[in-house]
Amino acid sequence: MTQEITSVNNPPLNLISKLSLYSKKLASGLETIGEGFYLIYRHGLYKDPNNPVNTRYVQYFCRRLCEVFNIEVEVHGAIPREPALWVSNHISWLDVAVLGSGARVFFLAKAEVEKWPILGKLAKGGGTLFIKRGSGDSLRIREQITGFLKQDIPVLFFPEATTTDGRKVKKVHGRLLGAAIEAQRPVQVCVICYVNQQGELDLVAPFIGEMTFAEHVQRVLEMPKVTAHLMTLPAIPVTGHTVDSLTREVDRQMRAGLAELQRKVLSVLPEAAEST
Repeated sequence: MTQEITSVNNPPLNLISKLSLYSKKLASGLETIGEGFYLIYRHGLYKDPNNPVNTRYVQYFCRRLCEVFNIEVEVHGAIPREPALWVSNHISWLDVAVLGSGARVFFLAKAEVEKWPILGKLAKGGGTLFIKRGSGDSLRIREQITGFLKQDIPVLFFPEATTTDGRKVKKVHGRLLGAAIEAQRPVQVCVICYVNQQGELDLVAPFIGEMTFAEHVQRVLEMPKVTAHLMTLPAIPVTGHTVDSLTREVDRQMRAGLAELQRKVLSVLPEAAEST
């Protein structure tokens, strides 16, 4: 029986392959980040970051990010173009790249993202709105979102207010849904599911637990190809809704939509999805 010899001078082929993939993704990522800053300054996005015209640049950059991280985005159904307040389940910072590659929207993010090295500046230049959780900023942000929606500028936020492992939807926080009611614009619900090459729920993409952002980026750079499935649901008209009733409806649709998407794309349903 031959025994594989592993040493510094003779590393196993799978390690060489892994390092090669990591290096290629890292180089491509740095190139894409540079391209993002070029777009921001070449087209003056930083001067008027929430101009709806800018969403095409955001979409282009998000598609490039998906290429860098070896994520194939598969859209189920047509992406609506009507002005709306978008909401989605939240699994990872990768969600922004996936959603932004499919829909032309601006994003709402937690205030910490603005302080992230490099990506924080890119997010700000791309029109992202930042909110401090548990502070009075939510009222100011809701007013801003209302103003954007009245100008037919689409905004997306994650109403779970945290990330999950992708198995199910956590409690929906609907305070910001009031912006859709005030602006009389519909709420557009969408759901995401990351699937690995075995047809199972991917466990690398979720950004959860105590892992730092830098640690998770490294894991993603080493990640084999993953398919991100994006499905939109029928828009919810806000007429006759209160914030509470709209929150309950969004919660119901997100849970049902994610379960439907998982049944459609997974070879083996996760336990939580089977009991939903």
